[in-house]
Amino acid sequence: MTAFPAPIEIIDPRFARLVHPMARLEQLATGFTWTEGPVWFADHQCLLFSDIPSQRILRWSDSDGLGLFRADSSFANGHTRDRQGRLVSCRHGTRDMVRTEPDGSLTVLASSYNGKRLNSPNDVVVSSDGAIWFTDPTYGIISNFEGYRAEPEQNASHVFRIDPVTGRLAPVISDFVQPNGLCFSADERWLYVAESGSSHDDAVPAVIRKFEMQGAAPKDAGVFAAIDNGLPDGIRTDVEGNLWSSAADGIHCFDAQGTLLGKIHVPEKVSNLCFGGTDGHRLFITGTTSLYRIFVDVQGAERWTRHNMT
Repeated sequence: MTAFPAPIEIIDPRFARLVHPMARLEQLATGFTWTEGPVWFADHQCLLFSDIPSQRILRWSDSDGLGLFRADSSFANGHTRDRQGRLVSCRHGTRDMVRTEPDGSLTVLASSYNGKRLNSPNDVVVSSDGAIWFTDPTYGIISNFEGYRAEPEQNASHVFRIDPVTGRLAPVISDFVQPNGLCFSADERWLYVAESGSSHDDAVPAVIRKFEMQGAAPKDAGVFAAIDNGLPDGIRTDVEGNLWSSAADGIHCFDAQGTLLGKIHVPEKVSNLCFGGTDGHRLFITGTTSLYRIFVDVQGAERWTRHNMT
């Protein structure tokens, strides 16, 4: 394990309370190709994350270090947990959403819409009613690096919702170039979605958009924040209403109004992040080839990732 000096850039004085100046950025593991999709399991005190091109889901814990959770993961990308504590994953290779059952078997939750294959499910979140929300950009089919090259069959890169009762799949947002990370505010009044289309088109703004929830329907509330270095990929909110986003130079933290509070600089381009640790005060960060961790003085908004589950 390698520890770096405090890589904190305070832009707004409020950020000093969120990340203590004595905090150190720890490199927990390295040597990967492109890491993604960190998700914390409080009941097992471990983190799962993807190394997408290597088609592996890896497991890390303080007690056991790094290990293999699943080989041949079909280019798995983003992960989350459902209300029952089961792992829900986005897979680029098979272009589907799957749930890992307690016995290790996989249940396919969605693989097509209107009779046509999904693009390549990317990131996922579960709301308190059990609905599964995921983004479906084309990153897994535009090359063979994160999936298998193919022509898209969908007419757009949608944000989808899987109904918790019927299992019905429906697009709820359809005007993104490449929708990527997504998360809810702690009270689930707001849904945030990252636009990462600038990865292949400089004309696309590198922004996080905000949607007001009206039942199961998100209403566009405009641009929440812009990323000034790179683009937004994975995003998370905390219990105080702040939003934490990945960026080319690390993690950017915004208040609930979209004001940039500060940055955590990371030596590699960051893809995603999540809150976890024994006390919920560790921010886990997936950088290009490495997994990092840093102490933060706030907990994540996804309450069923902060507690033990059965």
